Amino acid sequence: MDGHGARDGRTTRRALLRDIGLAATAATLAACAPALPAGRAASSPARAVISPRPTPDSDATKLVSDVVDFKLRGPFAWNGGSVTMRLHAAHFAGERAYFVRTDASDAAFARREGLVWVPLLGNALAAREPSVAELYLVEGGVGGQLPVISTVPGETDFTSLFLVHRVRFAGAPSRLDSVAEIREAERRRALTVERTGIVVNYPIVKWPTGELPVDRVVERPLEGGPLLSAPDTERMLVTFKLHQCYPESRYIITDTSAVPMAPMMNIAGSPRTAALADARATDTITVFGNGIPGPGVMGFQPAIFGFKAGHPAWSPMWDHWTALWKDPRKAVLLRSQVELDVRVKAGEMELHRGTPDTKGAGFVVNCPSPIVAPNDFVVEAR
Repeated sequence: MDGHGARDGRTTRRALLRDIGLAATAATLAACAPALPAGRAASSPARAVISPRPTPDSDATKLVSDVVDFKLRGPFAWNGGSVTMRLHAAHFAGERAYFVRTDASDAAFARREGLVWVPLLGNALAAREPSVAELYLVEGGVGGQLPVISTVPGETDFTSLFLVHRVRFAGAPSRLDSVAEIREAERRRALTVERTGIVVNYPIVKWPTGELPVDRVVERPLEGGPLLSAPDTERMLVTFKLHQCYPESRYIITDTSAVPMAPMMNIAGSPRTAALADARATDTITVFGNGIPGPGVMGFQPAIFGFKAGHPAWSPMWDHWTALWKDPRKAVLLRSQVELDVRVKAGEMELHRGTPDTKGAGFVVNCPSPIVAPNDFVVEAR
């Protein structure tokens, strides 16, 4: 699909948002993607990437209460930061998995748990293919009872989105450590299961057969892995790289529906998230594939997305697009959807669903934003 096709789709989306009363300013979106072929970068102009006045940490706002610590700018060659979050444990098939909590579709649940309210996540329940897994919160459990989840990375049905169920015992409680046990106990009427309709984004960072990788060098946004330290299951903490994008959002990267690309991106593959875009559970993001070098995931300026994290029309599940300057030597820094639209309309840029190499096939990337802060990326010609 070309840039004009993208604009038509976004116009339809804006009309829908107006219909449901979600006013917002125009803008595209930010995200994460594998690198373009080296030849594309070679045509970029030489620019010095500078941030003479990094945004102070005191100007940031935590959106997720599980954020323990953060630095908007770290001591890295890569122009990014870090965020440390609380880990949570769950039972999976008799073993343990560990996750972070970031978003919820229900306002009351999000407020109570200290999560970002993302109404669009509720649309995942209407996807043409199953796009949510199951999470069971057991009331009155014994023996170190934890939440029970139905999937982890590596499973063919993996997704970071979970439909919350509440489990209540009809008689004496027992420990439940698998979905199979819950279903069997429900069949025997030993307990009841309530399907709440609440969808949460709980990215898995460690599971029985693996964990998200750690970047030991921290020179580029995707290389090495999304973590700065291995999940600490004693202190129940994990530290992520913290990326910058427009408008004013700092995000982490955890998984993608593009399962073959996941190893190149050093994140988990989440095949079940592929249908989220058509279900309108995503927000569109635009990543730059050439132009001004910078800390973006393809090695150029930070990406742009339509709504600031925390806005009711924002979603951490990003429908990925790539923008290319037709003449990279004429690239300028773009900070909003409005600025991007102007350049596309003028014929200076082209848009690609997914990346140029996916030839119109899109994919979804899970990039929660636990923090918002003013952008500080600037450039100057050499």
